[in-house]
Amino acid sequence: MKLLTFKFILIFIYLLSSSNSYAIQQPNLKNLIIYKEPKKLEKINFYNVKNEMIYLNKFKDSLVIINFWATWCAPCKEEMPSLDRLQINPIFDNLKIIAINVGKEDIEKSKIFFNELEINNLEIYFDKNVNLAKKFLLRGLPTTVLVNKNGEEFGRIVGSVNFDDKNILKWLKQYD
Repeated sequence: MKLLTFKFILIFIYLLSSSNSYAIQQPNLKNLIIYKEPKKLEKINFYNVKNEMIYLNKFKDSLVIINFWATWCAPCKEEMPSLDRLQINPIFDNLKIIAINVGKEDIEKSKIFFNELEINNLEIYFDKNVNLAKKFLLRGLPTTVLVNKNGEEFGRIVGSVNFDDKNILKWLKQYD
């Protein structure tokens, strides 16, 4: 009888202790790819609207979300407003969203796109010769590359998602 009581107490303690600790699981997205080993990103650069070259390592020590888009891309148009809100979401302390137009479009067309969608919290960047799109082996638009504070790509989302989703926010917060 004592042995049975002892086993019951051990099982009870185990159940209590395991329920208090948990890991944040990745959101259930069919288009989310997470790498077992993050990929080091080197020599990544792009241009701003002033035609100045910007280097990705400028944003080291931040969670960086690189979003590749084009004005003619309907899913990009659908996704962009939630990305804009994500940039100013108060739960993030150290987040930088880099929206890179890979559509070989001029600056004015991109500005009109942002104005029509009322995008106010993101800057427009360009991949002029689509070199960066080739370097990242993009398969479609939008594609979102997730970069940790060490400058490593730890995952990507191929296709659009709603960045207002609470599960996505909770999961991304662990990288902030």
